[in-house]
Amino acid sequence: MKVRGLLIDLDGVLYTGGKAIPGARTAIEHLTESGVPFRCISNTTRKCRRTIASQVSAMGFAIPEEYIFTPPRAAITYMKKTGKTRFHLLTTGDVDRDFADAGTRDAENTDYVIVGDAGEALTYTSLNTAFRLLMEGAELIALEKDRYWMAQDGLSLSAGPVVSALEFATGKTAIVMGKPSESFFFQALDDMQLSRDEVAMIGDDLFTDIAGAQQAGMAGILVKTGKFREEILQASVVKPDVILNSIADIDTIL
Repeated sequence: MKVRGLLIDLDGVLYTGGKAIPGARTAIEHLTESGVPFRCISNTTRKCRRTIASQVSAMGFAIPEEYIFTPPRAAITYMKKTGKTRFHLLTTGDVDRDFADAGTRDAENTDYVIVGDAGEALTYTSLNTAFRLLMEGAELIALEKDRYWMAQDGLSLSAGPVVSALEFATGKTAIVMGKPSESFFFQALDDMQLSRDEVAMIGDDLFTDIAGAQQAGMAGILVKTGKFREEILQASVVKPDVILNSIADIDTIL
């Protein structure tokens, strides 16, 4: 398979548990030296984009901040288009910094309840607050709807189960900003000025990365790192276009 550009997931593909995956730095260097355009498209919602860029740099990756696409960026674009910018966040970490100039954080009268990976900030009280705001008329924005991710101490629940709980309780359907949203993929494609049939997505999540990319008209390349599980691959109807042991084998598709 030959491609002109790549979309690359971060956590689970370039690094896991805060450490670079063997060969990943060399793979990115190879792309840069070969002139192959790429963008990093991540569903990480615990960190603002600047923090992500700083941590990626500290791991030895030469990836400009503007190459990193995250769900908050998509959510802010969406809110500005609708003209409704009052929001309530159910998140953790410093991802709130991305929303500093996005509008007004309002815990009583809000247009959107924005849900990301809330981690330890997820309590009955915080979940019920979000539920009440939705019942009072706010719309539900899911920064991502992943089921789980690979944390330093093992697999951990992500935002998807929380979003699904709020959907079930309120009868509302979340507007998903991150993968597998087609518009999220297309923001990165537009930035590279490439069409969907020229680009492949490299990820460790069979559903948000691979199925999402394929539904958007791109090839999906699955790596056996991060959250990858062989038993899930064998049981799934989703079939990657290519399977690599890791991104270190990227030269086989260029």
